[in-house]
Amino acid sequence: TSFARRGSHPKEGKMARGPKKHMKRISAPKHWMLDKLTGVFAPRPSSGPHKLRECIPLLLLIRNRLKYALTYQEAKVILKSRNIKVDGKVRTDLTYPCGFQDVISIDKTDEHFRLLHDTKGRFVMHRITSVEAGYKLCRVRTISTASKGAPIITTHDGRTIRYPDPLIKANDTVQVDLATNKIISHAKFEVGNICAITAGHNIGRVGTIQSTEKHPGSHNIVHVKDKTGASWATRQGNVFVLGTGKVPAISLMRNKGIKHSIIEEANRRLQKSSKTGKE
Repeated sequence: TSFARRGSHPKEGKMARGPKKHMKRISAPKHWMLDKLTGVFAPRPSSGPHKLRECIPLLLLIRNRLKYALTYQEAKVILKSRNIKVDGKVRTDLTYPCGFQDVISIDKTDEHFRLLHDTKGRFVMHRITSVEAGYKLCRVRTISTASKGAPIITTHDGRTIRYPDPLIKANDTVQVDLATNKIISHAKFEVGNICAITAGHNIGRVGTIQSTEKHPGSHNIVHVKDKTGASWATRQGNVFVLGTGKVPAISLMRNKGIKHSIIEEANRRLQKSSKTGKE
């Protein structure tokens, strides 16, 4: 009777209280490239500027990608010693979520990296110069007004920037100075501009915008063509403008966002192995 009075039964499962703090290794995003047998759990990203399945914890970048640590504890020492900066700010949280376009700086080794996608959807730490590490590109999500009528824009990485250029609209890209959080320049979401795909089947590909199909009440579709002549279509929300015209505002990876078929990749590997064999 006491259970009935409380409105719950001893056999009924209780609702979880508070935010989830664990993640099983099997349910971690595939692009983290964690093996199944090393443990039961994976580092669950903290709440932050990027979504849970569109980010990678800082711990994995230090330990699994850069190999500066062999274990969780070693990575913890590196981060708690205030050696790692993300977008110009020291981050000591092991599970801080890093995402597309974030700049990771290590002052002691004078290294700077920008997080980009490869054509298989994996995060790549693209090495950049100290000059390029001073800014990043941010996609404009919304335009609104704050208190007292101040115009503001919100970006894909959780920034709020007041009093932007009136020409900036949603889906455009702004180049932000990381030291001052001020807009240096912007690139419009227009036909002919170079863009990268940040989600979906064509993630990591780079091309120029050809046209946009408008579908009121549904997703607008954007047609993109790369420099090899290959073309594809994707949702407007997946398109991230990289610059005006065909010149990107940031340096790109070696393959320049060109996606090769499985056969082309196999042929490239054969050519590479035959060259090393001759030497």
